[in-house]
Amino acid sequence: MRLEDGFEDLAMGGGVMRLHLLRPAALGAAMGSAEGRFPAILLYSEIYQVTAPIRRTAAYLAGHGFLVGVPEVYHEYEPPGTVLAYDKPGTDRGNALKFAKPVASHDADCRAALDYLAGHPASTGALGAFGVCLGGHLAFRAALQPDVRATACFYATDLHSHTLGAGGQDGSLDRAAEIRGALLMVFGRADPHVPPEGRAMIRERLEAAGVDFEWHEVNAAHAFMRDEGPRYDPELARFGYDCALRLFREKLRG
Repeated sequence: MRLEDGFEDLAMGGGVMRLHLLRPAALGAAMGSAEGRFPAILLYSEIYQVTAPIRRTAAYLAGHGFLVGVPEVYHEYEPPGTVLAYDKPGTDRGNALKFAKPVASHDADCRAALDYLAGHPASTGALGAFGVCLGGHLAFRAALQPDVRATACFYATDLHSHTLGAGGQDGSLDRAAEIRGALLMVFGRADPHVPPEGRAMIRERLEAAGVDFEWHEVNAAHAFMRDEGPRYDPELARFGYDCALRLFREKLRG
């Protein structure tokens, strides 16, 4: 299926947030759409923003019949279009901003992006979220929004330690009972960023909160979904995508 891509600069306090957009170009009833409209997925990137692997993830999801929006999460700190490199300077910059940006700003970005996607002419109004690494945590926070029906979180960092954002007290896991949609959580067992005790804590909190969730731990390292670099695992990445697409088809269509 051919895709259309572009971006929209959303006005935010003190500047704009660039939201990259991909969707099927075909109109009509393609891929289960209603008159050329598709369910929307808010896709959150790693700390490096909208890299080539993240664009391919967005294209993969869009190619299965979804309108996908990818925000530049550090828009307050970097010019529009900035992509951080997968190297030490890029990693250091991305991690520094991860702990500098207030969580309330992430939440405001989330709400603005969701509202835009819900009102897009190519959207059915059904909303989901997907994220990897930092984006896994931000997708979890998106799941706290009452109109998000389904969320897929891959190796969500800082969730067990509550250290996302300025002040290091994000409170994300403590709010798990607010999640009304379905949740998919996927972790790599060899991921040092989310150790076994951290994974156990997250699962116990979700159970206690009564969240509707699906849980997978796979024999993989951190960033195994990223199709670039030595940690990429194509077979497990396909498994992860299959789980997410099944969730989105069930919860966002019909």
